[in-house]
Amino acid sequence: MNKPEIIPQDDVAGPKARHKTTQVMVGNVAVGGGAPIVVQSMTNTDTADVEGTIAQVAALSRAGSEMVRITVDREEAAAAVPHIRDGLRKRGIATPLIGDFHYIGHKLLAEYPACAEALDKYRINPGNVGFKNKRDTQFADIIEIANKNNKPVRIGANWGSLDQELLTKLMDENTASANPRDARAVTREAMVQSALLSAARAQELGMAKNRMILSAKVSAVQDLIAVYQELARRSDYAIHLGLTEAGMGSKGIVASSAALGILLQDGIGDTIRISLTPEPGGDRTLEVQVAQELLQTMGFRTFVPLVAACPGCGRTTSTTFQELARSIQDFIREEMPGWKTQYPGVETLNVAVMGCIVNGPGESKHANIGISLPGTGEAPAAPVFVDGKKFRTLRGPTIAADFKALVIDYIDQRYGKGSKAPESAVTAAE
Repeated sequence: MNKPEIIPQDDVAGPKARHKTTQVMVGNVAVGGGAPIVVQSMTNTDTADVEGTIAQVAALSRAGSEMVRITVDREEAAAAVPHIRDGLRKRGIATPLIGDFHYIGHKLLAEYPACAEALDKYRINPGNVGFKNKRDTQFADIIEIANKNNKPVRIGANWGSLDQELLTKLMDENTASANPRDARAVTREAMVQSALLSAARAQELGMAKNRMILSAKVSAVQDLIAVYQELARRSDYAIHLGLTEAGMGSKGIVASSAALGILLQDGIGDTIRISLTPEPGGDRTLEVQVAQELLQTMGFRTFVPLVAACPGCGRTTSTTFQELARSIQDFIREEMPGWKTQYPGVETLNVAVMGCIVNGPGESKHANIGISLPGTGEAPAAPVFVDGKKFRTLRGPTIAADFKALVIDYIDQRYGKGSKAPESAVTAAE
């Protein structure tokens, strides 16, 4: 029997070095050029509904979206944009606004200069900017307006609205080739070329490279990976990642995480969006939460304290640990907007809520503060560990409330103003 290969620690794979890209400033947010990977999202309100859109942008911003895209599809929406920007600023929200333009973007930006000025970036799709002989003119109009207002653009090719003339040309060339590729490979090439040719045209029109972000979004995971790897190989533009039409619920989360996780591990991607179809009446901020958790789980950024909890088994027939884990996790996420300023560094906190004696004490010791709840048939006692040391044992019907209070005390003493060393975050041990 062959012995398993022991891989030296130095050979264990980790994330590749970030793909070097040209940094772009979108409002007050740096994208690319080594800046932290930026989380963005998009509203699904009618942009002409000023108050409704302000409320949703505010919610997305509070959840951690560092840029928010809004649809600008008609005159009423374009007219509303400055009022949305002003309403957000009155609330103290400086999150950059991105205008999403298709078909008549050139017209709306020209006829509503206040909209063009209020937005922090324009998103244009090469396949939808115009058709036939109008395409170049209308694309040039948008770039000219962006240059005039000193605004960056995202040139975003999309599988569902690919430039058909370019695709037909590449398909014809492929058919005439001595070694033709399959149609899917040709379509991926068309995606890459659509983005790169449009970027080159924008530069010819006077737009600097540090004003452009590229994307090439498709709905199939393997196609997305292939397209972005090739886009990164052939350019140093800042790159926006996203799986389009990812879907609803776990399907959308898994598909987006699978695709973007591989690309991020390859060092590709400067800003990301998780495009989830919301449940009817669902919370739009879920896409922000998933994007943050993806980046944090992979070790690229830290947004909120981590709550480790066991999956449960026959030893944990009580739902106490599940309820406590959810309560702590929800509490932390709700409080994070305020904690960011009140408790610098709190996002690095690790909390453990474990369900029985098997792994509970060990996992709790690895957390900053952790609790090992009693499993089925175990003594009704819950040891609490702080910074690797047993601190106290909780008993009785108030275990959940008591532990939550200890977490709050720990945060205040460790991360609050005038905080002491970690060992002093607790004041008494059992």
